[in-house]
Amino acid sequence: MILRQFLTLSQNASPERRAEAAGALTRSYLQGTLGPEAAWEAKTTLLALLDDPAAGVRRALAQACADSDQAPRPLIVALASDQPDIACLVLARSPVLMDADLVDCVAMGCEETRTAVAGRLDLSKPVAAALAEVGGAPSLIALAQNPFAAIGTAALLRMVERHGDDAALRQALLARTDLAIEVRHAIVTLIAEQLSRFGQDAGWISSERGARTAREARDAAALALSDEAGEAGLARLVAHLRVQEQLTAGLMLRAVLSLRLPFAEMALAELSGLSRARVAGLMREPQGAGFSALHRRAGLPDLLLPAVRAALTVWRDSNDGRNGIDGPRLARSMIEAALTACETLPFTKARGLMALLARFEAEAARDEARILAHEQAVAQARETGEAAILLTAPAPVEVVAATAPSEILVLSPASATLEPNMPDASTAWPLAPRPEDRIGATVVSAGPDAASVPDSAEIVLAGLADAIIAQFMADRAAASAPIPALIAAPSPEPLPEIVPEPLPELLPELLPEISAESLPEIVVAPKRIARPRAIAVAVAAGMIPEHLILSYRADRERLAA
Repeated sequence: MILRQFLTLSQNASPERRAEAAGALTRSYLQGTLGPEAAWEAKTTLLALLDDPAAGVRRALAQACADSDQAPRPLIVALASDQPDIACLVLARSPVLMDADLVDCVAMGCEETRTAVAGRLDLSKPVAAALAEVGGAPSLIALAQNPFAAIGTAALLRMVERHGDDAALRQALLARTDLAIEVRHAIVTLIAEQLSRFGQDAGWISSERGARTAREARDAAALALSDEAGEAGLARLVAHLRVQEQLTAGLMLRAVLSLRLPFAEMALAELSGLSRARVAGLMREPQGAGFSALHRRAGLPDLLLPAVRAALTVWRDSNDGRNGIDGPRLARSMIEAALTACETLPFTKARGLMALLARFEAEAARDEARILAHEQAVAQARETGEAAILLTAPAPVEVVAATAPSEILVLSPASATLEPNMPDASTAWPLAPRPEDRIGATVVSAGPDAASVPDSAEIVLAGLADAIIAQFMADRAAASAPIPALIAAPSPEPLPEIVPEPLPELLPELLPEISAESLPEIVVAPKRIARPRAIAVAVAAGMIPEHLILSYRADRERLAA
């Protein structure tokens, strides 16, 4: 019945109406609500719709069943072989397709369909290997950018080999968190070769110099990668270098002279067939016959033996504490010892080795100079920063806030540091500043506008409560001697001695180049420290100029009379 209805519809309806009906029938079938006979007729009808000449009908079928695992497998396989825009719908998402189907589509499809396969969430290693073997740069970039794809190391190396000159592919590969160390070395090697060819094509370097530059850059990259590789990664890297015929005598010598002894041990173990522990023991005795036998068994040239022996002797003496050198100096000392050992060899035989050691020595000297320059720059920056702090940050200043006369606000810039012989701010009072440097708010200003002493004093007096003013006047009236700058209040612990010397008057002694007028305005955040009320009165008294105190005392004496 269903098949007959669709045959009738296909003869009279438009392609759009047929596509709409095909999608509806597909969704009804996938829901599983049809009876057995109706389901069989619906499935047969869907397969018959594959012959519909309108691409919209087949596209409607693909859109409706692409994500379903209940879709008929013959329908999905047929749609996967349809034109690219239809095939990509099922190739990218359908769970019905098996690895064999996907590999076949990769081999027989176009770059668009391969890109759709490369973006699948459940992409397996066989399918990734097929893509790496036949895919173009766009599909391989999509594969490298797929974090859910399982890609083997061999497939990654094949991708680099086939399309490693594509910068987007290299970037996508290096962004993967599971990239093997062998692939990273292959990418670096490829970049070095490309740079060398570019220099040769531009006429900047000769072909011989370009080849040597690329080889030395490749070796240096291998040793740099070995620094961050674990035990397993180091073994894989050495095995990869041997397969690529890049585990050369020059690389072995560079490893020894640059203090990459773990790499040298692993490489000698790989070449000789001995265990790494045995190789490490023989390297501790470079002058013995066992190391000579190891050298020959690894297939290294005899011309290299004196240089390696001399370098390892310096390294052993350093580890035993005999010469007291380490770091870049140790590497240079090893190179110098190797050069000295090669001086007795015939020049015609040792010419290439001497030139190689000379280049190693130049590289080591430049590395040592870079490290020294960096250390000096850091030290200079640190000294400059400390000087800037001394020039811009004033000493900690104690003030009385206008809004809280019963508390003492200690304002201390976060960047200021105490001198070794200066008491800590929490246990000692700083020097009393001049009235123009007092703070009623949170801004310290030493500019010309703050130079008026009476105005600043009046601001401080206006901020004091009436009870404190009364206390202050009573204390001054009872005193017969001249009023000191600061009156200590009774306290369980004696306060430290205060030197009432104005802060700006100390600046010419501490910082001769800075004047009080050139001090910048600094905004500091006050820190509240609870003190007895009497201490607040005493500190407030120390902040008031003496001529104002004398005038207040005269007024009180006149009132008392």
